[in-house]
Amino acid sequence: MDPQRLLDETFRAALAAADPARVLAAQLPPPPAGRTVVVGAGKAAASMARALDEAWPAPLEGLVVTRYEHGLDCPRIEVVEAAHPVPDAAGREAAQRILELARGLGPDDLLLCLISGGGSALLALPAEGLELADKQAVNKALLASGAAIDEMNCVRKHLSAIKGGRLAAAAHPARVVTLAVSDVPDDDPATIASGPTVGDPTSFADARAILEKYGIEPPEAVRRHLEAAAEETPKPDDPRLAADSFRLIARPQDSLEAAAAVARRAGVTPVILGADIEGEAREVARVMAGVAKQVRRFGQPAPAPCLLLSGGETTVTLRAPKDGGGGRGGRNAEFLLALAVALEGLEGVHALACDTDGIDGSEDNAGARLAPDSLARAAARGLDAKALLAANDAYRFFAGLDDLIVTGPTRTNVNDFRAILVT
Repeated sequence: MDPQRLLDETFRAALAAADPARVLAAQLPPPPAGRTVVVGAGKAAASMARALDEAWPAPLEGLVVTRYEHGLDCPRIEVVEAAHPVPDAAGREAAQRILELARGLGPDDLLLCLISGGGSALLALPAEGLELADKQAVNKALLASGAAIDEMNCVRKHLSAIKGGRLAAAAHPARVVTLAVSDVPDDDPATIASGPTVGDPTSFADARAILEKYGIEPPEAVRRHLEAAAEETPKPDDPRLAADSFRLIARPQDSLEAAAAVARRAGVTPVILGADIEGEAREVARVMAGVAKQVRRFGQPAPAPCLLLSGGETTVTLRAPKDGGGGRGGRNAEFLLALAVALEGLEGVHALACDTDGIDGSEDNAGARLAPDSLARAAARGLDAKALLAANDAYRFFAGLDDLIVTGPTRTNVNDFRAILVT
């Protein structure tokens, strides 16, 4: 058995299970009596739009926005590219056009919403009284704070004119059907892309508390907006959303199960530890190292050879350059580097960790590979693993070993994929 080859095969299977071309068509509703308008946002928006365009048997029109370099040609649906994770003017313009499309529909029409991870930053339409620069400042602060995705999206909803159910409310009385690729813990519809078509259970008070929790001082216009709490997001019992439906077409668990099937065929016992694991990347790595050691020493939770699989979204709290930080990271690379430090070269343990969208944080890699000799090879090349981990510079560590995984945009997103093979 070639450990790295097996890990690569599991990752490819995980991506295939989340490919809209394979899973979207089965979830389509029947065409309406009136118009069908398609809108959407996220890293999978272009591939979802193409799959829909190929499968839809009736007239179709619309607009989706995706990350730069994630676009695809789509004959009947316009695909626009914008910035992620910090929004830009292209995202703001696309969000405004999407909102106008929704507002133009009647009771016989259907609004098909294609939603996936990354949609929150791409639907960058500030609430009245706010500027794009205000949202950019808050977004940057949240990304550096270590806040969980549901916390970030709670704040984003309350600074937006389109998220947190506002898009679906604008489309009323048209029927709204949302097809979603989940990249969030618990597959919470209200969290995926900040839930533009789903009633929002959070409040302005929650958003203020999150900024306070992480010590974020927002721009003055944001502070005034959150304090005024003038127009709350539509709630789950809002009658304008009563006839709408939400359908998950791909989940992190589906991808983990596809990877598990690959392991079984190779004679390796898979153990899915969880699809929704959150926490600091380096802390999660320490726990995973402990599990791998337990397998090696005691054959628990399964005897070797076994494959420890997990998903979810870890976080990285960045250290400022003045405090020794400022390196190039990505949460999956940081997870693997912390795992390497914790394992201390333990024999028989190989690992892979990647973001399924193909972009680890804001870098050009999806993630990286780890082998039992990674620390030794790094030391021979003058790379200090502990120092690079302290500096959030895991990218440099794995680039120095030529162990980065570069896939380019995958045009899907079911969050992080982590696989630890213990032989």
